[in-house]
Amino acid sequence: MINRRTMLGALGAGAAIAANPARAQDDYPSRPVTVVVPFGAGGSTDAYTRLVMQRIGQDLGRSFAVDNRFGASGTIGAASVARSRPDGYTLLLTTISSYAMAPNLMQVPYDNERAFASAGMVASMPMVMLVGRNHPARTIQEYVELARRNPGREIFGNPGTGSSGHLAAELFFQEARIEVNDVAYRGTPAAIQAVIAGEAGMLFVPSSAIMGFVASGELRALGVCSQQRASLLPNAQTFVEAGFPGVLVREDLALLAPAGTPDAILEKLNRAVATASEAPELKERLAALGVEPNIRPRAEWPEYLRFEVARWGELIRARNIRIQ
Repeated sequence: MINRRTMLGALGAGAAIAANPARAQDDYPSRPVTVVVPFGAGGSTDAYTRLVMQRIGQDLGRSFAVDNRFGASGTIGAASVARSRPDGYTLLLTTISSYAMAPNLMQVPYDNERAFASAGMVASMPMVMLVGRNHPARTIQEYVELARRNPGREIFGNPGTGSSGHLAAELFFQEARIEVNDVAYRGTPAAIQAVIAGEAGMLFVPSSAIMGFVASGELRALGVCSQQRASLLPNAQTFVEAGFPGVLVREDLALLAPAGTPDAILEKLNRAVATASEAPELKERLAALGVEPNIRPRAEWPEYLRFEVARWGELIRARNIRIQ
C-alpha cells in the first residue's frame, strides 16, 4: 500500500516538475510515449508517423509507439488524446481533415481550439488530382472542358465525405464552375482502385498515397494543388498554371498534445521532429512518399488553426456539404 508520506512525496515531485519546465524537459521522456494516429494503419499519415517516431525514439532513447484510433474523420482519436493527462506521454499526430474540416461538419466532443497544445506543424503533402490511364483528359484544362460538355457525366471518386481529398475536389469544382457526379467510397484505397478500374474517372488524394500507382502508369497526375510543381511529379501542372489560383490545398500534419502540456516538453518535441526529419536516410524515405517536412514554430499554430477552420467552413457552407 502507498503510505501518506510516499503519496505526498509523489505529489510534491509532480508539482516541482510542473513549476520547473527545465526539469520537465530534461527528464522527458522517462518512459514510453504513445502517439495516436486517428486514421487507419497503412495510410499516408500512419506511414509518416511510424517513420518519424521510430527515429525520434532512437534519438531520445525511449519508445514512441503508434496507436491507430480511427473513425469519425479523425475525431475519435483526437477525443481520446484531449482526455489524456497533459504530461507529454500521449500525443496526437493528425491532419487538416481532422482539426480544420471535421469541426465544420460535425459536433466534436471537445473544444477544438482549446483542447490541445501544439508541438508545431511537422509535414505537408501536396494534394494531387489524378485520372486513370485510359481517361481522355491529359491536362486540367482538358478535364474542365470535358466536364463542361457533359455536365454530371464525369465521376469523382470521393475518398470520404469531409476528407481533404473530397474538399479539395469541391474547391476545384467551385473554381472551375463544373458539375461532376460524386460517388463516395470507403476510404482512399477504395477510391484509388475505383479510378484504376475505370468505375470513377478522377480523384484527389495526398501525394504520399499514389506515388507507386503513378510510377506504374495505373494513375496519371493531372495537377497539384500547390504554388510550385512537385519535384516527384514534374509533369503535373499546378492549378495556378491552369488558371485556377484558388485551388491551393495541402494535407498539413500537426503534432498535438492535451492542453496544459508543459511548454518545455512541446519545444523539445518540436526540435526532435526537426532533427529526425533532417536525418539523411529518413529524408530520402519521406521524399519517396511525397511527404515534405514542414516544421513550423509552435507560436504560429493558433492563428493558422483559426484561418483554416474559417476557410474550410466557408467552402462547406457554400457547397452545402453534409455528412450523412
